Amino acid sequence: MAKKQFKAESKRLLDLMINSIYTNKEIFLRELISNASDALDKQYYNSLTAKSAASRNDYVIGIEADKEARTLTISDNGCGMTAEELDNNLGTIAKSGSLDFKSSDEKEKSELEIIGQFGVGFYSAFMVSDKVVVESRANGESTANRWVSDG
Repeated sequence: MAKKQFKAESKRLLDLMINSIYTNKEIFLRELISNASDALDKQYYNSLTAKSAASRNDYVIGIEADKEARTLTISDNGCGMTAEELDNNLGTIAKSGSLDFKSSDEKEKSELEIIGQFGVGFYSAFMVSDKVVVESRANGESTANRWVSDG
């Protein structure tokens, strides 16, 4: 996937929004972990409806710091996203894939306790990083996709 660049107006809005919502830079970690948690919840829900329910213990969120490279990697084995979902959900400010998932016609989904429904938490990562890279493989797909932005 090609590197995405927000328009100048969007970059100013993103900076204003993030710095007015969040006063502590460390909050980005909570926000990214909550996104991973939502991905696990969606995957678990999908496994229940597919009658192939996995145990909650099968789902994992990992955090790996590389001090030398000055990177932090947060990983999960949740539902993942297609290239189109990456572009739609991450390339559009205040767009929430979790809210879309929860808002579908199925009554059971509307009762899910999904955290990230406003679509802004992910962008807190730009408070502490020069570049954000998301690599994701949607459930059932053989190919992973990459979304990259320097905010």
